[in-house]
Order: sequence, then structure tokens, then C-alpha cells
Amino acid sequence: MTSPGLFATDRQEPLYAGGEQEQLESWLDYHRDTLLRKCEGLTPEQLRSRSCEPSTLTLLGLVRHMAEVESWFNDDPADGAVPPIHYSQDNPDGDFHDVADADIEADEATFRRCVERSRAFTAEHRDLGAVLAHRRSGEAIPLRWIYLHMIEEYARHNGHADLLRERIDGATGD
Repeated sequence: MTSPGLFATDRQEPLYAGGEQEQLESWLDYHRDTLLRKCEGLTPEQLRSRSCEPSTLTLLGLVRHMAEVESWFNDDPADGAVPPIHYSQDNPDGDFHDVADADIEADEATFRRCVERSRAFTAEHRDLGAVLAHRRSGEAIPLRWIYLHMIEEYARHNGHADLLRERIDGATGD
């Protein structure tokens, strides 16, 4: 089994009322915690278990990937881009592929640090219309879009995580 408390979460239901940013944050936190819940209580081998050949998708790979994706909140034009953690130009899928020898506790800690960095960033950026990035085409990307994209990214990958977890030990649910 993994270390006690590894991937533990106190997931809260998303807000049903409140300000727009608070609701977006509550939905995002719900999905962040859902991913952790899918990993909780599994052995290192189970966390590295592939969905099915030829896919290299694993629960650990999803955690590593979402740590990378959290950088959407930190690619502030004033601060510069957050450097990659698990991938490179030469290894663009390192977050998914390089899990065989990965340090699971370090990867979970990295994920949590990335989430906290994102929370700190959004605590300082309260204007949902503020442009924080640009598409390659030059189109502006406001903070609101980043929240919505992150919720979509987590929701999609949590579907993958649900299937992986079901395959590993039959556990289902959100």
C-alpha cells in the first residue's frame, strides 16, 4: 500500500450559491480532490498500472499531467511561464510515460504544491476578465476561460481516472 495519508483528501461539495469566482474555485477544488480520491489507498504498482495496451495512461500519469496543467494559472505575462516539471521538448509526454521509476510521494507533493501555487495566484487575480495568456494566434485568454478550461480538463481526466480505478479494484463513483 501507499504511505498512510498519501493522496488523502477532504473533498467538499461545490458551492450552489455565491460569487462567480468562488463557485468556479469550488468546482475546480472538487475536481482536484476527486483525482486524489481515485488514487487514495492504492499500491505503487496499482498507481502505475496501465489502462490497456497500447495506452500508457495510469493514475500516476494523470496526477503528474494535472500538476503540469495547473501552470495555466501561472503563465502570467508579467511573471513569465512556469517551466515544465515532468516533460520536455524531447519528451513531450514524460508526464504520462515516465512513471515506472517515478517517486510517487514526490509526485503527489509536487501536485499539491502546484495546486497551492495556483490558489495563491488566483487569490491575487480577482478580475475574471483579466487577460492572463494569449493563444498562438494572438487571441486573448482571460482568467474566466482558464477556470473553465481547468474544470473541463479535470472532469475529462477524472473520467479516465474512474475507469482506471474500476479496472484496478472495482471501485466506482465520483
